[in-house]
Amino acid sequence: MSSAPASSSSARSTSEEASPWWRDAVFYQVYPRSYADSDGDGMGDLRGITERLDHVAALGVDALWLSPFYPSPQVDAGYDVADYCDVDPMFGTLDDFDALLAAAHERGLRVTIDLVPNHCSDQHPWFRAAVAAGRGSAERARFHFVDGRGENGELPPNNWQSVFGGPSWTRVTEPDGTPGQWYYHLFAAEQPDFDWGNPEVLAEFERILRFWLDRGVDGFRIDVSDALIKDTSWPDTEDGSPVIPKGESSGVHEVYRAFRRVMDEYPGERMAVIETGAPDDVVAAFLRPDEMHLAFNFRFVKAGWDGPSLRAAVDESIVANAAVGAPTTWVTDNHDTTRSVTRYGADVKLVGDYVPDVAQARSLDAEAFVRGTRRARAMAVLLLSLPGAAYVYAGQELGLPEVEDLPLEVLQDPAVARSGGRVRGRDGCRVPLPWSGVRPPFGFAPDDVATWLPQPEAWADLTVERQESDRSSMLALCRAVLAARRAEPAMRGGTVVWEQEGPDVLVLRRQADGGSTLTVVVNLSEEPVALPAGEVLVASSTTDGGLLPGESAAVVR
Repeated sequence: MSSAPASSSSARSTSEEASPWWRDAVFYQVYPRSYADSDGDGMGDLRGITERLDHVAALGVDALWLSPFYPSPQVDAGYDVADYCDVDPMFGTLDDFDALLAAAHERGLRVTIDLVPNHCSDQHPWFRAAVAAGRGSAERARFHFVDGRGENGELPPNNWQSVFGGPSWTRVTEPDGTPGQWYYHLFAAEQPDFDWGNPEVLAEFERILRFWLDRGVDGFRIDVSDALIKDTSWPDTEDGSPVIPKGESSGVHEVYRAFRRVMDEYPGERMAVIETGAPDDVVAAFLRPDEMHLAFNFRFVKAGWDGPSLRAAVDESIVANAAVGAPTTWVTDNHDTTRSVTRYGADVKLVGDYVPDVAQARSLDAEAFVRGTRRARAMAVLLLSLPGAAYVYAGQELGLPEVEDLPLEVLQDPAVARSGGRVRGRDGCRVPLPWSGVRPPFGFAPDDVATWLPQPEAWADLTVERQESDRSSMLALCRAVLAARRAEPAMRGGTVVWEQEGPDVLVLRRQADGGSTLTVVVNLSEEPVALPAGEVLVASSTTDGGLLPGESAAVVR
């Protein structure tokens, strides 16, 4: 199996080396189907990722997060898992995964992978056995099978609605051919939820964790982490929202304590980050010393280009996590969110945790694209100058915007069909990356290959190749900020002290043990502001005469 990652070449103090690597790591999320196509079928794959690892290493991040690559019918882009311990042929083989893991470790990169414990595919052997076994069987007890309401059970058990639109219940046909029970699915009908009240489910996921840990995986991103436990009295709710207990009595914390015990059996500081949109204090409860390691800060994602919201997200998240001794994990982009260049350029905030409402999606004109890029550059400086861990989504380092004019016929997100077209879904942030050349597929695949989602012609100006030779590019900025972060302990740890009040300018003093004092200035206004005296380590725009331009950010020593 894969060896441990080679040590980073950047120097760190003895006190830092004593701290687990994940506490201040920068993770780079790779969406496998959209990263690089090695075999010319228009779909990204594991070998494609391996071939492009030098780009990741040159960026200066610490670890990868790979979105699902498991065998799957691909109803929800692989989040409908049919086999948790293998690789879908569309992405390659287990040997390809092992080669990717080894190549990443040789470059000093850790590798984390998605774990999807809330639900599986309806093609998973367990679920197929449950449908075949009938009422009251041990196989059905692994899921939520319930008799329907009405005289003949013809009505769903309650009014709960799926995240993707439509009811959260689907009725099965019994082995004898008669209409039967209903099963619960928080997402698509093809994604039945596990019943985590059944100890067999936990035992199976402990086995899955060990399978990947034995191969050398460094950690996991846990999908829909706070929704595992449902209120199985199945009460109707006013708006059709599911009842998902959040407190200690829900049992979900015992699941993660069990996961933690498994990870702690292995050397190398294996870790997990959880996905939850819960309030700060609820999130922090998952990060106690015997539970999970990190949790995405979705308050920061949703703050938008808004000074007071950003400051509140920083302050309150740090305070809540500090109470349990955990770092905060900063993120602005991922495979579920409209890309930040578009959000900031159009002045919109995310609606909900997963799928933005189509009413808020606006195609950017040239002026809005420039504005969104300028703001995204500033936010990259802030994101990577805060204490704790951070995540960067592939393409974010290129300043890619959302592709909002994808033809309806190419959209694959299940939210499109289940919402009756009201929601365009998340495909716009999942378009394959542009690597080189002047026309699609931009080096993502061999010439003239049609990619699984079409790339905009305008991306010719945003390729890695084009940005490599442009010292003012988003790629150059991200590399510079990450280099500064690795060199300066105060950019990744220590305290945050606000130096200035006001909604339009954020001034943070950053200080860590054994490092210099830094000041981070984020100018959200359109007018220049004065920078503090000192050396400008990195800035999102050109500083001149001690002034920071509007909608820009800088780090000063």
